[in-house]
Parts: sequence; C-alpha cells; structure tokens
Amino acid sequence: MTLILVRHALPAFGPDVPPDEWPLSDEGLAAARALVAHLPSEARLVASTEPKAYQTLEPAGAVLRDPRFGEVRREGEPWDGPFRELRRSYVSGADHPGWEPRVVVAARFDAGVREYLAVAGERPLVVATHGMAMTVWISMRFGLPDPGQFWADLRFPDALAVDLANAQVSRRS
Repeated sequence: MTLILVRHALPAFGPDVPPDEWPLSDEGLAAARALVAHLPSEARLVASTEPKAYQTLEPAGAVLRDPRFGEVRREGEPWDGPFRELRRSYVSGADHPGWEPRVVVAARFDAGVREYLAVAGERPLVVATHGMAMTVWISMRFGLPDPGQFWADLRFPDALAVDLANAQVSRRS
C-alpha cells in the first residue's frame, strides 16, 4: 500500500481572507501542475476541504475532500506577527491557547488515512494536506527527531512517500 502526503502549493494569501479560504496563487497552480505529473496516475486523490489543498491535486483528476486532513485549527495567530515561530514551536511540542491539541490533530488525521487506505485498496493513496497537520501526524505516528525542522523544511508544494510498515518518510521529488 502506497501513501503519499502532499503539502499544498503556494496560496494567494492576505489578511482580508481567512487562511482556510485561500486559493492557490498563479505560481501555486503552476507548481501543482508540475507536481501532479510525478504522482501515480491511478491514485485515489483526497484532500482537506481548504481550496489550497484540493486545488493542488485537481490537475490530476477528481479529488475527494475530507476535513480530517485540514490544517491545525488555531485562534489568535497574528497575521503580521511571529506566526512562523509560533507554528514551529507548536509542532515541536509547545501549547498555544486557542490552538487545536496535537493529539486531536493526529487522531483525526490518522482516522482519515486509515479509512482512505482501506477504500483505495491496491491503488496508491495521495492526500493533499497542510504542513503542521502533516508534521503532527508523522511525529505522533513514527516519531521525528526534530519536528520543527521537519516542518520548516517542507516546500510549497511537497510530496512525501510514507512507508507505514517501516515507519519511514522520504521526499518524492
């Protein structure tokens, strides 16, 4: 069974639109087209319900949407403040008031992975998701020596092959 996690491509973002509504930027759309050319053509495609995630996979075909693959829910994250530092510290284990507990993120994400792997059967499963949610799940499932660095090294977009049997994650491109 093949599992590929995709971090979404670069969105068009700004303070007037909530992050969970950001669509892909023109640059992100071009990068998504390039990325999906390297994914298995027969894969089952699933994404979070956020436009930037499902739009990343749409060049490859029909995409199922599931909120369990959504980004970490967080309140009080400053638009013009140290959001990168807050996110990195969160995936590394710091608790922030108003942020979804990591154990909840990992549990919902894991339930989605298990369900869609069963549905996919012998077909590869490709899940488009978000950097923090992906990092939290991988860290809780397999352990990461430095989750903050793992998160910081993710690209827009990025594709990671997840070997569930051997608890290994590797970049596909």
